[in-house]
Amino acid sequence: MASKKTIIEGITEDGERFRPSNWAEMVTSTVQNGRVNYSPLLRPTLSKNGYKCVMIDHSLQQSNPSLYNHILQFAAINRLRICSDDEADAYDDL
Repeated sequence: MASKKTIIEGITEDGERFRPSNWAEMVTSTVQNGRVNYSPLLRPTLSKNGYKCVMIDHSLQQSNPSLYNHILQFAAINRLRICSDDEADAYDDL
């Protein structure tokens, strides 16, 4: 069974593209020893319409609840669209 995912789109509830353009990479990456690393549970993606997005695997809520809540709060504060699990198949990895 595939794990459930939440998608945060780089577009606001008003239909404006979210800036800066590299927000998804900044939110999902860490830098260690000069290398950028991404978690398999939190990664940048693209929508079929070309919007940068963040894909959150629901297992992140168990493994790192503070990060999971921080990302969802970031989306709420910036009024970003959050898509349901059913819509996750329409996204591609960056």
